[in-house]
Amino acid sequence: MRYPLIIGNWKLNGSKKFIDTFIVGLCRKFHGIEGCKVVIAPPMVYLDQVKQVICNTKLLLGAQNVDINLSGAFTGEVSASMLKDIGARYIIIGHSERRSLHSEDDQVIAKKFLVLKNKDLIPVLCIGETAAEKMAGQTKTICARQIDVILKLHGAEVFQNTVIAYEPIWAIGTGCAATAEQIQTIHTFIRDHIAQKDPKVADQLIIQYGGSVTKNNAAEIFSQPDVDGVLVGSASLILDSFIDIIKLASTKKYKI
Repeated sequence: MRYPLIIGNWKLNGSKKFIDTFIVGLCRKFHGIEGCKVVIAPPMVYLDQVKQVICNTKLLLGAQNVDINLSGAFTGEVSASMLKDIGARYIIIGHSERRSLHSEDDQVIAKKFLVLKNKDLIPVLCIGETAAEKMAGQTKTICARQIDVILKLHGAEVFQNTVIAYEPIWAIGTGCAATAEQIQTIHTFIRDHIAQKDPKVADQLIIQYGGSVTKNNAAEIFSQPDVDGVLVGSASLILDSFIDIIKLASTKKYKI
C-alpha cells in the first residue's frame, strides 16, 4: 500500500547540539500529525544519538549510505547489518553525489540494493539525469537504465517494499526544482516501466521526488497522483520549513 513518505537527508550537516534542539522541536511539532511517514537520515556518526532522541515517537531512522560488504577489512565503511543493529530502516543509495564524487556506478548500487533487501531494510534508490542528458531528451533512458540494472538481475519482485527517489541532478541544491508536470511525467514512466514486469509491484511502489524541494513548491508536487513523497535536502534542516512540508504531505489523498 502506498503512503506519503518524507525523508530528511541531512547530508554532511548536523552536530550533537543541533540534534538535541532540532529533533526535540520536530517531535513536538510532529505530534498529532497523521497520514504520512517521516524519516531522518543524519550523518553516520549521529545515527545513535538521533535514534535515542526519536525513541517512542513516530519518527523513523534512515541512513545516507551502506557498504556492499557485511564485515571484514573495509576501513571506514558501514554495513547493512550495522545499520539494522542500530535501528535504521530506510537507506539511501545511488544518490548523485555518491555516483559523481565516489564513482559509484549502477553495478555497485545494484549490489548495495540487494544487500539491503537481504537484511530486510528498505532501499531508497535515487535515480535521475544531468542537465546535459535532460537537454538531449535522455531523461527516460537514463532512469530506465538505472532501474534495469536491478530489474534484470533480480526481477520486479525485488522492488516490493522499496522506495525510488527521482532526483534530477540539475535540480539538486540549485533552487531550480522540476515542474510538477515534469515530475508527474517521469514518475508515471517509472511506475509504468516496472509495471511491464509486474503491475502489482509497480502499483505499491513508493516514488519520491527530490531536488530543491521547499515548503513553497511541496503542495503542487504532492498534488501529482504518482508522487508519494519527497526526499528533502536543505529544507530538512530548517524546522518550520520541514514541518510545513510534512503537513502538506499528510493531506495527500489517494484514489481508491
